[in-house]
Amino acid sequence: MTKVETCDVRPGHTISRVIKGCWQLAGDHGPVEREAAIRDMEAFLDAGITTYDCADIYTGVEEMIGDFIGDVRRRRGASVANKVCVHTKLVPDLSRLPDLRADEVEAIVDRSLKRLQVEQLDLVQFFWWDLSIGNAVASLEVLKRCQDKGKIANLGVNNWDRAEIAPFVEAGFDVASTQVQYSVLDRRPANGLSEWASDHNMQLVCYGTLAGGFLTDNWFGKPDPGFEFENRSLVKYRLIIDEFGPWDRFQLLLGALKDVGDRHGVSIATIASRWVLDQPQVAAAIVGARYASHLPKTLDVFNVSLDREDYDRIGAVLAQSDGPDGLVYGLERDRTGRHGRIMKYNLNTRPDDQILGNAND
Repeated sequence: MTKVETCDVRPGHTISRVIKGCWQLAGDHGPVEREAAIRDMEAFLDAGITTYDCADIYTGVEEMIGDFIGDVRRRRGASVANKVCVHTKLVPDLSRLPDLRADEVEAIVDRSLKRLQVEQLDLVQFFWWDLSIGNAVASLEVLKRCQDKGKIANLGVNNWDRAEIAPFVEAGFDVASTQVQYSVLDRRPANGLSEWASDHNMQLVCYGTLAGGFLTDNWFGKPDPGFEFENRSLVKYRLIIDEFGPWDRFQLLLGALKDVGDRHGVSIATIASRWVLDQPQVAAAIVGARYASHLPKTLDVFNVSLDREDYDRIGAVLAQSDGPDGLVYGLERDRTGRHGRIMKYNLNTRPDDQILGNAND
């Protein structure tokens, strides 16, 4: 049986270094077989992938994980159910930032507790769309009070770089982790955040490690699809490929990853995930595997070790990349730009919220 690597984010808060990402279960990424997805969560738990990532704004996902936890608790007891570690998020709507009240923030926490069928949230990852609007510090203080009440174990942040996180750390908040986009395509966390996080006892929890599925064998040798996709996730990561370079250069990267994968007898996705896990200060990679059929290949990452030859092969292509450059979430933070226009900013209270535009506007 594969031994799953773990990481201690804080004392008593141990996570699997591959986290089962659940954004794809939110219904905005194609059809979801709800009962099958809930049932298959148990296979990941039994394999050692004990950590699940969700958010208050992922429509229906906290409830699905809660049904899974409740079912395991009833059938197998609290000792097994308590092995499940859930990382959720708190993302107030952009439209509410100017006047968000403390009681509304705590109500979101209470709603997550109810949905997840737990007495304490393992990690709440805080995000504020625009720090120039409203009072983000006051809202994080509410979360700290919830922590003092026992409703939350640890606090993290989401999609912030040093400049956004530092004021909160300086104000005395214990920020255990920052969730950021990090992949062999998007290396922006290496532009100073990783080192700063190390200096401040903060772990990187990484999403986008497979670029929405682009960093897999499925796309090797395929022609440029443009931007006509069935879900926003593919549009989002197709934009990142544009930042990296033209489609031909992306194919060179896939070719390098495939060469390394063939050398080790594993897939492109496994090499892409292992590359991220090997980066400084990375605690875990979030992998969006919907069903248990994806589990064996997901576990392959723990059976491969990259050497200097592997890194040189991949690095030769990375040295040719155009970007993306700058800070974590810098491109996405511009709501008028290509990356920002495809976001939905008010999902907390409006699950039917619409994007501002499309990638080609």
